[in-house]
Amino acid sequence: MTTHADRRGMFWDMVAGRVPPPPAAALLGWELVAVDPEAGTIEVAFRAGEQFANPVGVVQGGFLAAMLDDTLGPALVATLPEDQFAPTLDLHVQFLRPARPGRLVGRGRVVRRGRDVCFLAGELLGPDGDVVATATATVVVRTMGRH
Repeated sequence: MTTHADRRGMFWDMVAGRVPPPPAAALLGWELVAVDPEAGTIEVAFRAGEQFANPVGVVQGGFLAAMLDDTLGPALVATLPEDQFAPTLDLHVQFLRPARPGRLVGRGRVVRRGRDVCFLAGELLGPDGDVVATATATVVVRTMGRH
């Protein structure tokens, strides 16, 4: 039986501490909470610092979009073989309410997986547990060295 620790690839190597997180994930304070590759679901957390705030004191929307992209993508990447990755082709974000700085939680899922194109969806919850933004994404599965 394969365990999470036995898996290889960009996502699993980062989770196991074999490689550092990508700089963007580190900036956002990305932290894995739970992942279920068989179900195509993931839950991650982010640290939205005061430096992410706009002039009125809430997290600027671009950071929320980046957090959602870093939630949805890994929901799929956790399911891929180690030689594949999945760049985002389209990300549609809906901002529902202001997000205060603090711990934000992203929940992502694979909605439909085709041979090359996959559809993802998820939401981002603010420090109070309310949904602050939702997103859908289209990604394309690529093999390393073959773009």
